[in-house]
This record gives sequence, C-alpha cells and structure tokens, in this order.
Amino acid sequence: MKLLVTRRMTQAAEHALTARFETTILDRTDGLTEDEAAAAMAEYDAVMPTLGDRFGAGAFRGDLRCKLLANFGAGFNHIDVNAAAVAGIAVTNTPDAVTEATADIALTLILMTARRAGEGERLLRRGEWIGWQPTQLLGRHVSGCTVGIIGMGRIGKAIARRCHFGFGMQVLFHNRSVVSSLDFPARQVADLDELLTQSDFAVVAVPGGSGTRHMIGAHELDRLGPRSFIINIARGDVIEEAALIDALQRGRIAGAGLDVYEFEPKVAPALSALENVTLLPHLGTAAEEVRTAMAMRAFNNLVAFADGHGLPDRVN
Repeated sequence: MKLLVTRRMTQAAEHALTARFETTILDRTDGLTEDEAAAAMAEYDAVMPTLGDRFGAGAFRGDLRCKLLANFGAGFNHIDVNAAAVAGIAVTNTPDAVTEATADIALTLILMTARRAGEGERLLRRGEWIGWQPTQLLGRHVSGCTVGIIGMGRIGKAIARRCHFGFGMQVLFHNRSVVSSLDFPARQVADLDELLTQSDFAVVAVPGGSGTRHMIGAHELDRLGPRSFIINIARGDVIEEAALIDALQRGRIAGAGLDVYEFEPKVAPALSALENVTLLPHLGTAAEEVRTAMAMRAFNNLVAFADGHGLPDRVN
C-alpha cells in the first residue's frame, strides 16, 4: 500500500510507518494546497494529513486512487468529510491520544494569563525588573474561581476535572447535548450568555468547522466582562479575532490565553502587541510521547484499512 505522510513525524512513528507501508514522508513545514492534495490522492492509496493541509471540496476531483485519509489529530475541519464520502474516501482521526496534553495546555494558559506570567518574563528578559515589589504585576487568583467550559467532550471534561480537583474551581459548562455521569461536580448551563456572565475563566473546547466558526464574537465577549478571561485551545476561528483584539484593547475583558489563531500560522500584530494576552504557538499536543501516540493511532487505522477490517476511528 502506497502511503503519503504530509509532515515529518517522531522517529518512532516514522519507523513504524515505513516498516509497514511503502511510505513517502514529506519534509516540509507548510500544508498541502488543494491542488497538491488532489495530486496526492491521485497517486497514493492512503494519505496521513495534518493540520494545515487543505483537503477542501475542491481537492476531491478527477480519478482518485486514495481510499483513506488517516488524519493526524483529533480535529479534522481542514478535511471536507462530506466531499470525501462522496468520492468514496474514508476519513479517520486520533481522538483519545490528544486529550490529556491539550487539557494541560488549557491549564497552562489559565495560569499564565491570570498571573501575568508572560508579561513578567518579558519584563525580566528586557532587563527592566528592579526587584520584588508589593504591587508589581498583580494578577488574578485562580483557586476557587468559576470556570466555564464551552464544549464538554473528552477535552472539556479533562480540563474541568483539572480545574475542580486541582484548584477547587466551580465548574459550569455549555454543551449542545445533555452531559451526565461526570465524576466531579459541575452544572450544565443551557444558555451561552449565562455561562459567560457567570465565569471568571471561559475555556473554548468545541470542535472546529462551520458550525462553531465565530461562536465567540463581540456580543459574547461583552457578556464575559472586564474581570474575566477567555482561553482557546480548540480552533482559532471559533473566536472572531477582530472582536477579541478590540475587547482586549478596550479592556472589555481582563485577558486571553490562546494556543490557536483564526488565520494560523499568521498572528495579528495587534495581538502580539498586547500585554493582556498569552500567546502560544499551537503547543496543545507538543510532547514527544503524545505526538508518537497520535501517529500510532493513525497507524492503527491504516493497518485496519490495509487488512480489510473496520476502521476504529472513522468520522465519515
């Protein structure tokens, strides 16, 4: 089976993939264009795409040899799964492998943003720190605050669990379906505005795609208010970036912690210029063992496909 892997993987993952399949691994940092994606699907039996590859509807044209897109990552909004299904191409993802690491990054952003850690480090690196002062860089206490989780899937639950057990936070959550059987106290809130109004920290953990694009805009940020923070570890375009910049500049919210961006990898200069936002370069799953586990989850789907078995993580 001819396999194309669109980015370099960890050494362990590349060894497993090349040992099992006739594998081509691209050594590039940018994603495939739609034309390149179409060409890849015409040449290979399976493709292992990553975030940034453009498998939009326009890529599924012509005579396609490919029958499986084994996506590397839980999110797959860069793939038009409906167009893939029409073309007879299955799509899989790697859901469980990313959960704990992404939740860890959410807590990192909560703490860094509330305690002004990025701002403090920049101050120190510039050589402007003059020593401890009683009122220097006063931030927000996290323990005992209220966290609102927007999207109570695997990752949302993992974030909420850390917030409750680690910091004694009260947990509210907003989800499109009813969630039960949680192993920690939490209250589901039907109305997003109500959740935002009551939250000290609102964490975005919904899937990407047209259904959640600009879910958080100027109105929602106003509901959050000048004492509260927004954290995004989901997809960048869930938050309307222009509205977020305006809210941060005008002090309509206290701050933001971002690991993803609407026009990623481009980060708006206005965001970079602000001190009340923590910016990370999409580090959600950036641990070697996690990235290997993600690749091996994709590998398991590839093996199942090659052996004629059902796909464990099929999404279409």
